[in-house]
Amino acid sequence: MAQPVVGFVGLDEVSLELAASLVQSGYSVQAFETSSQLMDDFSKLGGNMCANLMETKQGVSALVTLISHVDQINDLFYGDEGVVKGLSKDVVLIVHSTILPAHIQRLEKSIIDQIESIVDIYPLKSVSEVSNGKIMIISSGQPESTTRAQPFLSAMGEKVFFFEGEIGAGSKSKMVIELLEGIHFVASLEAMSLGVQAGIHPWIVYDIVSNAAGNSWVFKNYLSDLLKGNQSTPHLLGAFNQNLGIVLEMAKSLIFPLPLLTIAHQQILAGLSHSMKDEDATLLKAWEELSGVNVNDAANANVYNPEELAIHLSTKSKIAKRIGFIGLGAMGFGMATHLLKSNFTVLGYDVYKPTLSRFENEGGIGGSSPAEVSKDVDVMVVMVTNEYQAESVLYGDNGAVAALPAGATIILSSTVSPAFVSQLERRLQNEQKNLKLVDAPVSGGVKRAADGTLTIMASGADEALEHAGLVLSALSEKLYIINGGCGAGSGVKMVNQLLAGVHIASAAEAMAFGARLGLNTRLLFDVITNSAGTSWMFENRGPHMVESDYTPLSALDIFVKDLGIVSRESSSRRVPLHVSNVAHQLFVSGSAAGWGRIDDSAVVKVYETLTGVKVEGKPRALSKESVLRSLPPEWPMDPIEDIISLTQKSLKTLVALDDDPTGTQTVHDIDVLTEWSIESLIEQFRKRPKCFFILTNSRSLSSEKASALIKEICSNLSAAAKTVDNTDYTVVLRGDSTLRGHFPEEADAAVSVLGPVDAWIICPFFLQGGRYTIGDIHYVADSDRLIPAGETEFAKDASFGYKSSNLREWVEEKTGGRIPANSVKSISIQLLRKGGPEAVCERLCSLEKGSTCVVNAASERDMAVFAAGMIKAELKGKSFLCRTAASFVSTRVGIIPKAPLMPSDLMVSKERVGGLIVVGSYVPKTTKQVLVATKTYFSNPNLNFHYEKSFSNIQVDELLLQRGHALKRIEVSVDKISMKSIEEREEVINQAADIADVYLRSGKDTLVMTSRQLVVGKTAAESLEINFKVSSALVEIVRRITTRPRYILAKGGITSSDLATKALEAKRAKVVGQALAGVPLWQLGPESRHPGVPYIVFPGNVGDSSAVAEVVKHWAHPGRLSTKEILHNAEKGGYAVGAFNVYNLEGVEAVVAAAEEQRSPAILQIHPSAFKQGGAPLVACCISAAEQASVPITVHFDHGSSKQELLEILELGFDSIMADGSHLSFKENIAYTKYLSVLAHSRNLIIEAELGRLSGTEDDLTVEDYEARLTDVNQAHEFIDATGIDALAVCIGNVHGKYPASGPNLRLDLLKDIYALTSGKGVHLVLHGASGLPKDIIEECIKRGVRKFNVNTEVRKAYMESLAGSSTQKDLVHIMSSAKEAMKAVVAEKMHLFGSAGKA
Repeated sequence: MAQPVVGFVGLDEVSLELAASLVQSGYSVQAFETSSQLMDDFSKLGGNMCANLMETKQGVSALVTLISHVDQINDLFYGDEGVVKGLSKDVVLIVHSTILPAHIQRLEKSIIDQIESIVDIYPLKSVSEVSNGKIMIISSGQPESTTRAQPFLSAMGEKVFFFEGEIGAGSKSKMVIELLEGIHFVASLEAMSLGVQAGIHPWIVYDIVSNAAGNSWVFKNYLSDLLKGNQSTPHLLGAFNQNLGIVLEMAKSLIFPLPLLTIAHQQILAGLSHSMKDEDATLLKAWEELSGVNVNDAANANVYNPEELAIHLSTKSKIAKRIGFIGLGAMGFGMATHLLKSNFTVLGYDVYKPTLSRFENEGGIGGSSPAEVSKDVDVMVVMVTNEYQAESVLYGDNGAVAALPAGATIILSSTVSPAFVSQLERRLQNEQKNLKLVDAPVSGGVKRAADGTLTIMASGADEALEHAGLVLSALSEKLYIINGGCGAGSGVKMVNQLLAGVHIASAAEAMAFGARLGLNTRLLFDVITNSAGTSWMFENRGPHMVESDYTPLSALDIFVKDLGIVSRESSSRRVPLHVSNVAHQLFVSGSAAGWGRIDDSAVVKVYETLTGVKVEGKPRALSKESVLRSLPPEWPMDPIEDIISLTQKSLKTLVALDDDPTGTQTVHDIDVLTEWSIESLIEQFRKRPKCFFILTNSRSLSSEKASALIKEICSNLSAAAKTVDNTDYTVVLRGDSTLRGHFPEEADAAVSVLGPVDAWIICPFFLQGGRYTIGDIHYVADSDRLIPAGETEFAKDASFGYKSSNLREWVEEKTGGRIPANSVKSISIQLLRKGGPEAVCERLCSLEKGSTCVVNAASERDMAVFAAGMIKAELKGKSFLCRTAASFVSTRVGIIPKAPLMPSDLMVSKERVGGLIVVGSYVPKTTKQVLVATKTYFSNPNLNFHYEKSFSNIQVDELLLQRGHALKRIEVSVDKISMKSIEEREEVINQAADIADVYLRSGKDTLVMTSRQLVVGKTAAESLEINFKVSSALVEIVRRITTRPRYILAKGGITSSDLATKALEAKRAKVVGQALAGVPLWQLGPESRHPGVPYIVFPGNVGDSSAVAEVVKHWAHPGRLSTKEILHNAEKGGYAVGAFNVYNLEGVEAVVAAAEEQRSPAILQIHPSAFKQGGAPLVACCISAAEQASVPITVHFDHGSSKQELLEILELGFDSIMADGSHLSFKENIAYTKYLSVLAHSRNLIIEAELGRLSGTEDDLTVEDYEARLTDVNQAHEFIDATGIDALAVCIGNVHGKYPASGPNLRLDLLKDIYALTSGKGVHLVLHGASGLPKDIIEECIKRGVRKFNVNTEVRKAYMESLAGSSTQKDLVHIMSSAKEAMKAVVAEKMHLFGSAGKA
């Protein structure tokens, strides 16, 4: 295979290093340069020399063009001999230049039609400890261009930083770095001058500050040469002057203030001006002229070693047993408690009582005043904020000085001015108590204070130091003894604080300027930390600015104070400190704006407020529509058929190790295993499946246990595959689409067993959940916005939290820097949509062994293109380990989506028991979804059930407005099941299970959920333990529920896994499809506690606010059918339904029991005379029985002949009524029926009417034969049209009560004619008087359209006969039971006769 060729047009020293790296990486390199010396050097590196520019361009894949000055652009790029002329469009053009961005951008626009891929680079030497001296490259360009340039640039440099977008980022980054260098340089000189004037030897300042918070690369690397007199003044200052001038001109064009750089530039100009007068003067000499401080002589004076003095002190230190400690703030508390751990007796005081209580809990002795903790102590440590507080605790009311015993030593560790310390020492001497003072300011932060690893700069009389020595040693890792008496230590601290303060302020200025230049500030921060612009404070405070996190680790007002001390001392000592004083004013401005008590990095807000820029480097929320519209068109061909074909060729089974059950959310007809014994895996492999899932639930485990589990499963897979002939497989680690889970631990574990792979693939795209990866940034869709994943609640997960939304940075973050972001490759959307599967395959095949690659995707087609390309790469011998979301798995095996499943698809739509909904997810989105799905609540103080007061804040789904109380809610207190006693936990679990059983048996969908308060541990391990307790409690509740639910919906990954495996004891399940897009639907295996029950695995992070409600709506029992629906079903089925008159509980139970046994619909019918006796309670009894029944039952009011009576009936909950106007004239009957029909329909009730009149007796109401009238077909037509009735009771010779001995004489011909009329109008026929009709007549009536038979006489007769024969029964219960059984037998017989048996 031919070596790829890279050409160089123009060379310099840096270019030679780039070329050398390319040669070492296996590239062929050729160049053209006019300098013969550079060409000779190039040739020695292994490069090929070209005679001209045209020759250089021949056969290259990339062309590096050096532009040193803007005037070169025309000559290099345009004209017959120009770079662009004859250059292939697919060559990557790499512009090596730091000319102004505008010039590079104009160049790009002018040639973009001729060259598709253009990037710029700024190579420079890294100064980081890891990569010191190695080349790093800053590059920018459009995503597709940077992707294509990445292999070449990665070969050239140790680190590559890509800024995606318009080119010019290299030049911009260089300006920001130079800004920092200039400010740091002048600040270093100011610090040294102040230190010398304070009597501190320059080399002492240098040695201490170089290892403290005031350090910067410039201070450490320039100051040593300066103190040695090695710097060339004109050259250095001239370079600074030119570079900073360019930066200031850019800032001026952008109307952006750079106060620190401006004053630093003026100082450099002044120094340059002086050096011009004396060309032999050193830079230090020039500075002395400006500052009036003789640094040079001080640097040449005899120097001592402060650390050696500290070691010597430790041998002479006096024993101190009792220590007083005043000031238990963040630093003081750590120092005091560390002294306790070091076996000192410590008496502490602080004005804040809760802190004092904490101190006592740690073993300290609390005091009520400074005086109280000063009695009988050997050493008193004062660690307060400022001079005012020090004065107060020492000399104020109940002050320490008056109470201290003679000979005691005071250690003053507060940051105060040297003058204050000197004055305090004199005052203590005047006390005539031999009180000694040690000036011992500290540095290192809160953690080091608690660990006893502070840096302490101590000064004072020898006797004082000897008395305090053991205490100082216990608190410090680095102890410096500074000569010069009390105040010298504070002098060193003052110099350190000068630099620290300037470096924070300059970091703010630099990052704000970078933001104004349009640079990605998070990436800019990484660049600067590797450059000469870095400092300790930049690296420490820069992340605060980028994260916009101003949690006060060190308050801004501290630097108002500390730089105030610097300003005051500079004035008293006559040392001009221009940069330091401007920095002080910036902090003062921040304090004046109200930011004094937040973190000192908030000084950046001064720039943000003035200019409107945002330094925050987090990706911003974007318009979903705008972003998706801006992407290139999708790849035109759907690769899914190719994937299916390629998958069959590969013959590999894809095994998805799913860290929670929600990973099955895009597949169907796939097996899920919840245990992974070798035997089970052998059985699965023998089925030759294209894919199966293994539910590991590893997200609920600790990192160590998750790794061990993955190793075990991979080992078992390997063993099982070897047992089954011709078995090959590939493993996918299916993880959370919001980036939570054990990465990289699980990937490391898998590779340790399966062997190394060519690349790890990171692909969290998941369309159904609204997860998109665009420009390597992973987004979570929220309505019409795309939110960077790192800004969502998911990123704040107590166990798996993260900050980075950029997947390359996320990989670096999660691997702890083991895999740097700049080494992570990516597949861009542009490549997917323009290059298709072949381009993906080529890209994957070009990855170095052991690479990590992220996949961008914004549609299912993108995912399919990637999957097809990956399979092609695998067929070429490449191997990959994928860490993906759900979409990849289904696409990878060629599963074509199908519509969400409904209960009817699984034959469960008729079951009357309730469904069980269990929620255990802690993500706030879950709360919102669940609150939409529930409307009424049960109250029980032991279970902490409650009515949700905040419900008004949530949009209630239309479903719940209609269903009302249909959903029962049980809320289980997280606090009680995770933090309380075992007995209290058990009580909660038992009561929840008992109540759930009651609800389910009554047909109510039942929601069991954990309370929404977030209970987290102090560590990730503790948080996982709490999650385990919550999950295990839910498992126990479900395990103890004895009723088989209609369906089970488990909300949240851990919850659904634990319920399936532990509560329901499922070892395998079939993924039959989805209940909603992204919501898996399983059927549990035969070994489970509820075989075949639909199990809905609802992810904790999928769907909008009404998603749960939508699923519950689909899967809830449709409720009682209406009478209209029952009759409509009878019409479709060609059968009739019995309407049975009931009078009491036994009658109601007889009808319902018969209906349930015969699986028949039925109608409970109440006659006016029965209503007169039983009233509303009888109606309520019927309605309740109908609701509880497992078959369709409705309640009907029969023969309503009184308007007043029917108006009352309409309010009692009947499903249907009969408006009986048969005793009225035809016109009156129409008016009466129409009036009631309108009222009934307004309440969604159906209405039955009678036309004609039946003879006979029913419930003491008798119609004589001469009053009877048959139904007139012509009248029926008019009657139906006029009244709008739903059912018509016909008179065709039927009678109420008993038929004559000769038998019934029904006009079936008339019935046929009536049916011909009513069937066209959607009106159902009803036949009263069905008691006593023989089977053949019943069947003929059904054929002619009768859909409801009223039955009364025979049921009444059975009841009466049962009572008559009950004289031998002594107990009323037995009498009732016998009567019920007698009536049930009659009802059951009629159901078979009417053909309704088995139809429910």
